[in-house]
Amino acid sequence: MDISSFIRQSATMWEMPPHGAMQVPAIIFATEPLMQAMDEKVREQICNVAMLPGIVKAAYAMPDAHWGYGFPIGGVAAFDPDQGGVVSAGGVGFDISCGVRLLKTGLKDSDLEPRKEALAAALFREIPAGVGSHGAIRLTPEEMDKMLAGGAQWAVARGYGTQEDLHAIEESGRMEGADPAAVSDAAKHRQRDEMGTLGSGNHYLEVQRVSDIIDKDIAQGFGLQAGDIVVSVHCGSRGLGHQIGTEFLREMAWVAQQHGTTLPDRELACAPIKSDLGRRYLGAMRAAINCALANRQILTHITRGVFARVFPQATLSLLYDVSHNTCKMEEHEVDGTTTKLFVHRKGATRAFGPGHPSLPPHLRPYGQPVLIGGSMGTASYVLAGTARSMAMSFGSACHGAGRSMSRHEALRRFGGKHVADTLEQRGILIRSPSMRGVAEEAPDAYKDVSEVVEAADEAGLARIVARLEPRVCIKG
Repeated sequence: MDISSFIRQSATMWEMPPHGAMQVPAIIFATEPLMQAMDEKVREQICNVAMLPGIVKAAYAMPDAHWGYGFPIGGVAAFDPDQGGVVSAGGVGFDISCGVRLLKTGLKDSDLEPRKEALAAALFREIPAGVGSHGAIRLTPEEMDKMLAGGAQWAVARGYGTQEDLHAIEESGRMEGADPAAVSDAAKHRQRDEMGTLGSGNHYLEVQRVSDIIDKDIAQGFGLQAGDIVVSVHCGSRGLGHQIGTEFLREMAWVAQQHGTTLPDRELACAPIKSDLGRRYLGAMRAAINCALANRQILTHITRGVFARVFPQATLSLLYDVSHNTCKMEEHEVDGTTTKLFVHRKGATRAFGPGHPSLPPHLRPYGQPVLIGGSMGTASYVLAGTARSMAMSFGSACHGAGRSMSRHEALRRFGGKHVADTLEQRGILIRSPSMRGVAEEAPDAYKDVSEVVEAADEAGLARIVARLEPRVCIKG
């Protein structure tokens, strides 16, 4: 990307002043090498976002930003409903509430190694993964609506976990304001057999080792030590979320044309937050968030069952579950006034700082856990939200490594079996129903996740707490 049009505000903050139809500045958080490596579409898209009605402060892009649908992936923007603010389906994305949860096992790497092959086989057998994967749960229409309204709380009430889990999930496991009636029959039909499944793409369940502790005090507060074995679950709302995104993007684009609304990009189709369409989308999107929370909760229950058979001494407790690809109503300070805003985070993670009232009491002193998944075969990270990020980016941080090449290009360059064999030589077991999917998610198809999280740390968006290395990966 040509960075000459940006004003460098710090080593990791680049500002594009408003020009043309831009309402606010566009700001990218990144080191200079990460900036230069970004494609031109990131600059174009984040400037387009800055043109949307009712946007406040700035349109932001995280260090892992890359081209997306409408919004760049890694994009953050907040809108004031009292100033004509809008909600954009493209600003949330198709995989609504795709997110990560981290489970502590009570095991050490020395416990894992003798049984690693057996664990990989059992997880691959029990965790449904891949395109169109179906689970053992089939929801009736009535149960579908209860799940969409109840989220992880619905799952726990049906035996898929414990009340303690809910204390460590964003929104306590249930997004308020969900409206199952706003979700189409087509979306519900796609989801009825997909609860408790990983899906495909960059989704995974990964057994990891805590290789390094960077912030000892916060790590202690999070209950993490070097050598610990943890499990990351990365997935979202599956077919239901994708259907909701597809349908509402189409309707928002049609309504904009009917009303004569000028959009800088058709993919930024949106609706006023206070309009009927805006309210219906928010109700459906919140239902999809609940779907994703319930899905990760069921996968946690399945994972606990596998570990209980392979490692009877294991105790899988939830550190935290955080979503990306959401729009949430939150209170933030704007020009010295606390204001209710609708914050879009697309490929970005909420990163609230210490003391925030929405955090559970046992985590509140340390800041929100920010769970950053690496690409397959590379490190992942645990970070903590900061007070600085609340002022800088509406309490937001990066969400992963960020792609550096398309899936088509990755398929052209890499062979799935070769990737899996190479990783196995490094002691990382890959189990997947699709070698094509493994090729698409090859480590070299992504940016260096360490560069990304170091940029986030340096910018003050979140503080690095611990580094995790993969040991077993179940891949869609």
